Amino acid sequence: MKGRPLLGFTVCWITGSAAACLFSGYKLLILWAGCLLLLAIYAACGRLGWKQLAVFAISLAVAALYWEWNEGRNVSQLPEVLASQPAEQQESNVEAEGMIVSPVERDGDRVDFTLKLSQIRSNAAGQTAAQVKGELVAVQIKLQAEAEIAVAANWARGDRVVLTGELVLPGEARNFGGFDYRAYLHTQRIHWLLKGSGGGSVEATPPESWGASTLLRWNDAARIVLGAEMDRLFQDRHSGYMKGLVIGIQDDLDPETFRQFSQLGLTHILAISGMHVAVYVAVLLFILRHCRVTRETALTVTLLLVPVYVLLSGAGPSIVRAGLMGMIALLAARLGMLKDGLNILAAAALIMLVWNPYLLMSVSFQLSFLVTAGLMVYVPLANPLMKRLPGWLGSSISVTLIAQLVSFPLTIYYFNQFSLLSFAANLVLVPFITFLVLPLGTLALLLGWFWEAGAGVVADAAELLNNATFGAVEWVNGFSGGVLIWRSPSLLWICGYYLLLYGLLYALKQRAGAQVREIPQYMEDETRPLAELAPEGNGKGKGRSRERDALALSFQPRGGIRLAGSAVLICAAGLVLLLYRGYHVVSLEGAGAISYLDVGQGDSILITTPGGAHILVDGGGTLSFGNKEEWRIRRDPFEVGAKTLLPLLKQRGIHRLDAVILTHGDQDHAGGLQAVLEGMPVSAVLFNGTLAEREPYRKLMRTAITKKARLYAVQQGQTLAPDDQTKLFFLWPEPPQTDGQSVLPAVEDQNHESVVFRLEMNGRNFLFTGDMDKASEQAVILAAEQSGLDSGAKIDVLKVAHHGSKTATGAEWLEFWRPAFAVISAGVNNSYGHPNGDVLERLAESNTAVYRTDLHGEIQLKVQQEEIAVRHKLRAAQEEQPTPEKEKR
Repeated sequence: MKGRPLLGFTVCWITGSAAACLFSGYKLLILWAGCLLLLAIYAACGRLGWKQLAVFAISLAVAALYWEWNEGRNVSQLPEVLASQPAEQQESNVEAEGMIVSPVERDGDRVDFTLKLSQIRSNAAGQTAAQVKGELVAVQIKLQAEAEIAVAANWARGDRVVLTGELVLPGEARNFGGFDYRAYLHTQRIHWLLKGSGGGSVEATPPESWGASTLLRWNDAARIVLGAEMDRLFQDRHSGYMKGLVIGIQDDLDPETFRQFSQLGLTHILAISGMHVAVYVAVLLFILRHCRVTRETALTVTLLLVPVYVLLSGAGPSIVRAGLMGMIALLAARLGMLKDGLNILAAAALIMLVWNPYLLMSVSFQLSFLVTAGLMVYVPLANPLMKRLPGWLGSSISVTLIAQLVSFPLTIYYFNQFSLLSFAANLVLVPFITFLVLPLGTLALLLGWFWEAGAGVVADAAELLNNATFGAVEWVNGFSGGVLIWRSPSLLWICGYYLLLYGLLYALKQRAGAQVREIPQYMEDETRPLAELAPEGNGKGKGRSRERDALALSFQPRGGIRLAGSAVLICAAGLVLLLYRGYHVVSLEGAGAISYLDVGQGDSILITTPGGAHILVDGGGTLSFGNKEEWRIRRDPFEVGAKTLLPLLKQRGIHRLDAVILTHGDQDHAGGLQAVLEGMPVSAVLFNGTLAEREPYRKLMRTAITKKARLYAVQQGQTLAPDDQTKLFFLWPEPPQTDGQSVLPAVEDQNHESVVFRLEMNGRNFLFTGDMDKASEQAVILAAEQSGLDSGAKIDVLKVAHHGSKTATGAEWLEFWRPAFAVISAGVNNSYGHPNGDVLERLAESNTAVYRTDLHGEIQLKVQQEEIAVRHKLRAAQEEQPTPEKEKR
């Protein structure tokens, strides 16, 4: 940092901002003091001047204060009457006026844009319009008729609008480690959602005069035109892919194509980045040079045209970073100043973070800057290791390998998976797409404006190459064992990884350099006597002395090799240990765990035994009512298994599910398991021994067979023992009456056939009931009485059947099991009215404390022999009983 003060200043600015983001109060002060101490030690070692130390200390402090200042201003300006209501009740019908300040995007029957409010009025009687200065709200309009698509198509950035709708708070994370939409919108300075119904809820008026948004409005229109031209030139799947590749429009990218690319770590190709800017700048300079324009003029013109390309490409964090770096480099070249890649990168980062400090939390921003910095720092260390390879091959391998190694921690932190085949895929496909597909797509787009036939030929050629790419990606992804699932690492783990990686590459470079110096040039002929290597001496003793000096000289590099070799072993061992600890799930130290996940209106429960087995009971499911009209279907609709359940399992580092227990075939229990079976290894699937006459259920069973998961039909009287401290006793359904037939019966009423089992873990008892009804409850009790039992084992925690429906959880059932606590899984404001009031009353009469996912979010139990520790994600607005951190039997 001594030779790069701008780089040091920016690193300190980022550190101060990150510290203020993660900590507050005395913890922030302690961290700031620790950073100052490290800087002081660095300065005391002579690596940093004391003036620079003072500047860097100021950078740390100012960055933290700047973040806090922005946080203090990032609050809602809406009327107090709305902001003071409880979270579950913060909704109101309002009439809002303002200006559209974002592109208007439509996906199926929903239209989204951001509105900058000028005033807002509650529709409640007697309410007057309140003036709001610049409040941003996210608007979601659900279209009611296909004809309204044309109406929404006329809305654009800069329009003045008046709209009516319901003002609600964005959803927050309801599971530990889940995506927090409210926190994400906070980084966009948005605190409310405004939901309207139908195109008639919006009255839009185009701007009458030029304003600051006019340029962006034109840019949005130009991107729409470019996207439409791509749609005309390419077929459906190719169109969305080429729009992302050439102009950065990813909205129409096929979700399956994106998933395939994401699994191999190839999504960076679809985001406009430094590579695109470099090609753009190189082409412009090439054209201008051949137009006999002076070097200074060419640099100036290119500098002015870079922002045009950034805007047309969507102005995402990665393209803005690349554009800023390109502009700074062009300006430095124009002024004849010394160019330094790291200083340029630091300047771009500092400008962006001063403009918007919340960019620091953007995944795109982090990956873009980190990978770029990593290439600048680590590639020079890796290049000497490739010296025996041809120059072009060694350079390609070095850049690809470093990009993979540098992006690895953030990849597993945000996406929780990494493909072992990612390096090979990037090494082959990135140059193929960059130097063949991208130029052809760009050329087809340009030719389409004046030479239709030529554009068609070029587009056909690009589609042939695309088909080869898609086929290769799908084939490589077929090797499912190549994808590893990682839990999200800590910040300390990530820092340790980068330090050990740098140390390993530096030691390898030093070792390679020592090997080159091992035999000096004058010692290449090993047949020459050692005495001849020493200068002639006047005496016998001096000759022997010179011989010893020559001998010491010849062996000195071997000492360097040994030292470098030791450093390599230490860093490699540290890195292996770090990866091992990061890959394996944190041990519960003999405890078990049960997580009642919040999957909305449905059930999904994750059981982790003391021995480390993972059992998933049901998978939730997104309910669908009838067939939607084609125009209403969204490109990537929400599905709880793919969007909530599978990411949660991966985020917790679960590499394989030892068993999936499907209690019955209803969609709100079975639907989410489809994504789980497709995205994660599953050893066995236990089900109720019946089939549901529904295609999603049959597809699920076919997928289980295809993925080679063992299928077991469980029934009353069977047991399962995953480890010494855990045992499952299956209480229902009854053994089927097959009459000697091996065909599984099709059962319409799946609730009655729900799998019911008692879990005994670390001496504690838990009852899982699916959607059983009162008839099956009575049958279980009757079977127990016939066995001589007056009551069942005392249950610590009961999973209330059927989401608290009145069809189950009778008084006799509660008396038989005497549960201490109960968990109800139900969706917020569900249309079924779950949980039923009578059920809640019966639970209260039996002195059973109740936890509910609709109020508490995910509910986690840590099961030990001496106690059951309870925690839940949300603090309920109106809790029916205390919810201490630990509940004892």
